[in-house]
Amino acid sequence: MMLLDVIYFILRNSMQIIMRPRTKPIDGELVLITGAGGGLGRLFAQEFTKHGAEVVLWDMNSTTNEQTAKLVSEMGGKAYTYTVDVTNREDVYRNADLVRKDLGRDVTILVNNAGVVAGESILDCPDELMERTMKVNCHALFWTVKAFLPQMKAQNHGHVVTIASVLGLFSTAGVEDYCASKFAAVGFHESLAHELLVEEVSGVKTTLVCPYIVNTGMFEGCKIRCVNRMLAFLEEVELVLPPLEPQYCVEQAMNAILIDQPLVCIPRLTYLPFLSRALLPWESNVVTYRFMGSDKCMYSFIDSKRKQASNGAIKAA
Repeated sequence: MMLLDVIYFILRNSMQIIMRPRTKPIDGELVLITGAGGGLGRLFAQEFTKHGAEVVLWDMNSTTNEQTAKLVSEMGGKAYTYTVDVTNREDVYRNADLVRKDLGRDVTILVNNAGVVAGESILDCPDELMERTMKVNCHALFWTVKAFLPQMKAQNHGHVVTIASVLGLFSTAGVEDYCASKFAAVGFHESLAHELLVEEVSGVKTTLVCPYIVNTGMFEGCKIRCVNRMLAFLEEVELVLPPLEPQYCVEQAMNAILIDQPLVCIPRLTYLPFLSRALLPWESNVVTYRFMGSDKCMYSFIDSKRKQASNGAIKAA
């Protein structure tokens, strides 16, 4: 029976690639988005508004958060802003209670979107920046889920969305703290999904979103290039995987959320290194990484961050 179930789910999910499943309505749902002041968070707020949901916007930057709320209002939606430090569990719990008190209802969709990157290799990165990366990208998930999941379970209705990264599925050099935080985020999310299944809380869904580098400026300077040796050009050609446009990334993530898809890698090409990491010998993956240039892809990004810091220091002086 187990083997039959395995075959059934393989066939079912293969069919879903060709025949799009029915999407669920989310009009009237209350969606909380962390890191809503800019980047993907702002676009998620707009996308959920398009589908009729009301949004609760959490961000440390009250100015950019209010700007997101203004955009939502201009679309005819409802947005509620809160200035929250998601790395501070007491701040998270206090604002979670405040949301319930202010709105008189529970959050039904939680989008853990907030994320940071230090942009330094482990031996050069200040300890406090490494700790900050772990707190924002990993620890914050603990506090927000603990704040909102009990109500979802009590009502057997809700959705937990984790915006992780493909660097939480396979790693690269130079950003050890970021990869560690995203691997932790993936592990936490998958464990939570298993827990909900074990407890038979069928009404609470989970979606893990693992995008490639998104063109929001967060990884400005990162490059993956390929040498086309099969055609013997022996010269650098165009980017194999250009950074994703933020709007495209959010739309693909929304598609997955609306059909309760447990995992989505964006773009689909990034499923391949995820599979090769699991199936091929370590040395085979190293060879592939070197051929693609992905073993050193973050070094240009780190150099870019150093130049920005140096220019900032010069201007300050």
